Amino acid sequence: MEKRNTILIVDDDYRNIFALAAVLKARGFSVESANGMQEAFEVLDRNRQIELVLLDMMMPDMDGYEALPRLKQYPEYAHLPIIAVTAQAMVGDREKCLEAGADDYLSKPVDIDVLLKMLQRFL
Repeated sequence: MEKRNTILIVDDDYRNIFALAAVLKARGFSVESANGMQEAFEVLDRNRQIELVLLDMMMPDMDGYEALPRLKQYPEYAHLPIIAVTAQAMVGDREKCLEAGADDYLSKPVDIDVLLKMLQRFL
């Protein structure tokens, strides 16, 4: 059986999760999702097969700028590539995400071709 890469999508908007998950599953990826960081940590603890995280940077309880350093401080998650996904596409936002600990940055609306190239690079 062919190995399927597992991606965790963390976003507080179910529409974003649904759309990204549909595209990724159609491309052969396995997808987990969480609607906030508390749930994301639970999913990560439960599923050690997750190989990459797509992290929405603007969530109400804990935004990505707070979540990134927390994720990276745990040895079991430090290796995970994290792609910051945000609707903010202002000058300096990419750098801000990378400084917070993201491995790459993707603006919304997500360009699927760009996302797939990123996934290819990290997985």
